[in-house]
Amino acid sequence: MAASLNEITKKISSTKKTSQITNAMQMVSGAKLSKAEDTAAGFQIYSQKVREIVTHLAHNQLALIENNMIGTNSPSNIDFHDMLVERPIKKTGYIVISSDKGLAGGYNSSVIKSTVDMITRDHTSPDEYVFMAVGSTAADFFKARGMNVAYELNDISDQPSFEEVRTIARTATEMYKNEVFDELYVCYNHHVNTIMFQYRAEKMLPLSDLDMAETKEYQKDYIYEPSKEEILDIILPQYAESLIYGAILDAKAAEHAARMTAMKGATDNAKTIIDDLTIRYNRARQAAITEEITEIISGASASK
Repeated sequence: MAASLNEITKKISSTKKTSQITNAMQMVSGAKLSKAEDTAAGFQIYSQKVREIVTHLAHNQLALIENNMIGTNSPSNIDFHDMLVERPIKKTGYIVISSDKGLAGGYNSSVIKSTVDMITRDHTSPDEYVFMAVGSTAADFFKARGMNVAYELNDISDQPSFEEVRTIARTATEMYKNEVFDELYVCYNHHVNTIMFQYRAEKMLPLSDLDMAETKEYQKDYIYEPSKEEILDIILPQYAESLIYGAILDAKAAEHAARMTAMKGATDNAKTIIDDLTIRYNRARQAAITEEITEIISGASASK
């Protein structure tokens, strides 16, 4: 009985230590989540303004595309204006955003499973798609299964700067320009709130979601230096890169929320285990005391 009591005591002690660790990790993730939400919210303001500028600058180009006056085979002396034109899809690129660390509940498994399901549904051959991975979890998963990972970016910080992710964003736009793939999707978990995220596969290239109706609010023209075409040539890839960066910020917020929720669940489970072990300890201790009292009474009765 003494051995059993000692084992229960050790389990209670080790579980308490574990709960202290998970509780600390929960608080750390909560602090990171708060910063990530602020960063993502601030970026949305910037992204909306850049979108307005790009749409306004691209107005003439969009009108030509809409009226079928230019297309994939049309000559153009502007390098990046083909980012506005949909072309025949021979290969699709996917940027899959995961984490480098675990202890985040179903965060990684969700984005990987959903992406694999989409690939299986939409493609019949591995030659039809190529991956770019943010986070070692997704990269390791795809490489272990022989899938084509053209580029991977690991070990980004909890609050990534644009400079950290510029390489994969710029590489993606260059690969699109060079027709390595003909469309690009970013697959990630969108942060909804502290207890929920949603899988998203958003089309980033070509920039086909720009709406000419958005330009109606601009009643005045501007003087451009250099020309509108040269500005558009620079700002289009920057806009595409910013969309990728925004998705990474959103995914990071979802990651911190998932880890905070997972650690809260682990802490709550630890408390439940401690309560159960304490009840077992009290019952075992009560049984031991009862046994000792019985032995004392039996010994006293035998001595009479």
